[in-house]
Amino acid sequence: MRYTVDEAVFEINPEIKFGILIGSNIKNSETSAEDEKRLREAEENMRKNVKAEEIRVLPNVALYREVMAKAGINPNKFLPSVEAMFKRILKGGALPKINALVDLCNAVSIEQIISLGGHDLSDIHEDLEVCFSREGDKFIPFGSEEPEMVEEGELVFKSGKYVQTRKWVWRQSELGKITLDSKDVFFQLVGFGDDPSLSNAMTQIEDLIINRFGGNSKKYLVDINNRHIDF
Repeated sequence: MRYTVDEAVFEINPEIKFGILIGSNIKNSETSAEDEKRLREAEENMRKNVKAEEIRVLPNVALYREVMAKAGINPNKFLPSVEAMFKRILKGGALPKINALVDLCNAVSIEQIISLGGHDLSDIHEDLEVCFSREGDKFIPFGSEEPEMVEEGELVFKSGKYVQTRKWVWRQSELGKITLDSKDVFFQLVGFGDDPSLSNAMTQIEDLIINRFGGNSKKYLVDINNRHIDF
């Protein structure tokens, strides 16, 4: 299977980097007390170190918003998913427990202040692309079974005609949702330039795949000089 980032994406910002990990034979589980402890500590550290009015100027968040705006997406209406998550945390809300893999990915996302999405490969049957949507592309919203059509020209992450993530880093699909049965997972992280948050988060996810979930991991970096990988 191939993963490609369209060159038009790098015309928006040539410093974008995509960290890709392929986790195989993962043994997901319910969230343990230790897993939840890491998530709650990440939330609490964010409350101690970040003020609500500072979320939009956090390095990665500011750049996600900038890319969205340049791609014709209003980041005030369609908040980057991490910005929405951080706002919830700083208002005092605790993220709900879902399962160990999702909760620990959220912990890493909070710790490194980075967009991090996991997609169950059992639901993905065609090559993956980060690109602008084309006629006929469709999206299955979270919690739904019925697809909705996606207008042409929207910055998306997709497999064939099915969009996995709408509006850059706004919202993931029901298709590819991580469950207790997920075994083979495609992780996509988005960073910029030399900021260490991307490599740090990739190292932490790889450690979780191997040491927490007993799986195998392969990792790749996709950027302006290397726009596709085969896995």
